[in-house]
Amino acid sequence: MTRYRAARVDACLDVECREAAGGIRLLRSPVPLQPFPDRLTDRLEHWAREAPARTLAARREHGGDWRHVSYAQMVARARAIGQALVDRGLSPQRPVAILSGNDLEHLALALGAMWAGVPSAPVSPAYSLLSQDHGRLRHILGTLTPGLVFASGPEYARAIRAVVDPDVELVLADGCVDGRVVTPFDTLLATVPRAGVDAAHARVGPDTIARFLFTSGSTRAPKGVINTHRMLCANQQMIRQGMAFLADEPPVLVDWLPWNHTFGGNHNVGIAIYNGGTLYIDDGKPTPQGIGETLRNLREISPTVYFNVPRGFEEIVAAMRDDAVLRASLLRRVKAFMFAGAGLSQPVWDELDRLAEQAVGERIPMITGLGMTETAPSCTFALRAGAVRSGHVGLPCPGVEVKLVPLDGKTEIRFRGPHVMPGYWRLPEASASAFDEEGYYRTGDAVTWVDPADPRQGLVFDGRIAEDFKLATGTFVSVGPLRARILAAGAPYVQDAVITGIDRDEVGMLVFPRLDECRSLAGLPLEAAPADVLRHPAVRAVFQALLDRLWREGTGSASRVARAHVMAAAPSIDRDEITDKGSINQRAVLRNRAALVEALYRAAGDDADEVLRPTTAPWAGTAPSRETPTSAPGTPRTPA
Repeated sequence: MTRYRAARVDACLDVECREAAGGIRLLRSPVPLQPFPDRLTDRLEHWAREAPARTLAARREHGGDWRHVSYAQMVARARAIGQALVDRGLSPQRPVAILSGNDLEHLALALGAMWAGVPSAPVSPAYSLLSQDHGRLRHILGTLTPGLVFASGPEYARAIRAVVDPDVELVLADGCVDGRVVTPFDTLLATVPRAGVDAAHARVGPDTIARFLFTSGSTRAPKGVINTHRMLCANQQMIRQGMAFLADEPPVLVDWLPWNHTFGGNHNVGIAIYNGGTLYIDDGKPTPQGIGETLRNLREISPTVYFNVPRGFEEIVAAMRDDAVLRASLLRRVKAFMFAGAGLSQPVWDELDRLAEQAVGERIPMITGLGMTETAPSCTFALRAGAVRSGHVGLPCPGVEVKLVPLDGKTEIRFRGPHVMPGYWRLPEASASAFDEEGYYRTGDAVTWVDPADPRQGLVFDGRIAEDFKLATGTFVSVGPLRARILAAGAPYVQDAVITGIDRDEVGMLVFPRLDECRSLAGLPLEAAPADVLRHPAVRAVFQALLDRLWREGTGSASRVARAHVMAAAPSIDRDEITDKGSINQRAVLRNRAALVEALYRAAGDDADEVLRPTTAPWAGTAPSRETPTSAPGTPRTPA
């Protein structure tokens, strides 16, 4: 019998359903949402009284020893910074923009802004450090009109000179920017709290804007989501009731997830503050170059709950096979794992279970769910140990109202509750269209039932409705599930895939490879050019085998991939093809690479982006002319 580590999960295991007109179904948890505070800073104050010396957050100092900030110290910092912001007359119209990764100064500034009732807006570091034209940073700052911009160091100088208005106060945690007057961050910390900050704090209430979080822009320009204190506190209470083990002991997190996204900045930081826990800021990343720091931290700190994206779990599982210290530390007291952002491949999941059974004699429950920036984020959880699979999103959290609406041949999931945004900042039309006539947020996400006869088994993610399209035959292609199949079957060599075939006879795909994995497979050096990597016989064989498998396992024209390009050119953040968190913008890729899609369906391609066709297809072995641009509907096409 399979044994799972006991972890209390009480509130998202049942559901009440009722039918409404037009095939609509309304769902909610039978467990009521318990009371929650008016302000997130109320929980910070609570723990500063109850456990003043307990570490709230820690980060390695210059890659060495941990620097700790206690709850009492953080309250003192928040009050000092809050007074400094009050003195500057900052407001929702002139908020704080934060150009920084995750660090102690960033956290103190964000909490100080909350204390004073001044919104802050963490902006993805990628928009400053990786972008060449700073288009998204310019768009975000233009939307915000900040009264103060904070940056963690001089590495942001190029972006600051390009985008930040010289009249806006610039605060740096370290260093300087040539040609700019800079306020040291320590100046804010040295401010003496006075009556002004206390009065400002007293005015903060449930509807006060706590922060602006910008959407990742995977379909269009990033929008500023208004996050109120009510949203943050309601959602943390939902999470605490769903993951009831969070109340059993102060949680310990080791976490890298970026705070400019809701998973890291709202969900995980919020869990620490709301439950009196400790957050160890992990400077690692789920990449071959960055995972070493994460592994170092996990060997030293044993989390009680661990959150990551699927790629992070892939890297950790690979390292755990030969690292007994890592296995022992990570598995010693962790109550649950949770992933979000994409589907976790079943082989990685199975290996994690095997390693846990080998090391501690039991599996660790895996949690997933559905959430988004507009809902602070959590709406549903899949919590049944042993029954959760990749793609499951579970059942509503307490306090969440779910509406399932038939739409374009699918079922859209919509949400209503105290955790849902009031709207997008300075976008009244987009805000109005985001909600239906009953006030439910339109997610654009589709779901199905695990078992339509048993709603308690929960829901399964069924893709983004806007990404789906029709073939020339009129058959709908469901992009989300097909893309998930490609990523699972192509692991670890596929970074992402864009599905093609709009108004054509066959489904195709543009595959973005993980070039580091492909180089390793081919035994090539890191400096090997992408085109050379993709020409290597071992690499070509991997992608040919992937296409053959997808063709073989397809059940019809909408799920059978008939042609592919493996891309030598990576997706571009400046052309909106990829977000800072790695999400592919299907529309932008198809728009920007329209000529390549045309070549894919002409069965032509250059040496770096070669057209692949299934070797087991009926047309294998035939070769029509390159000059034939298309063939008649239903007629197989052949690569040159």
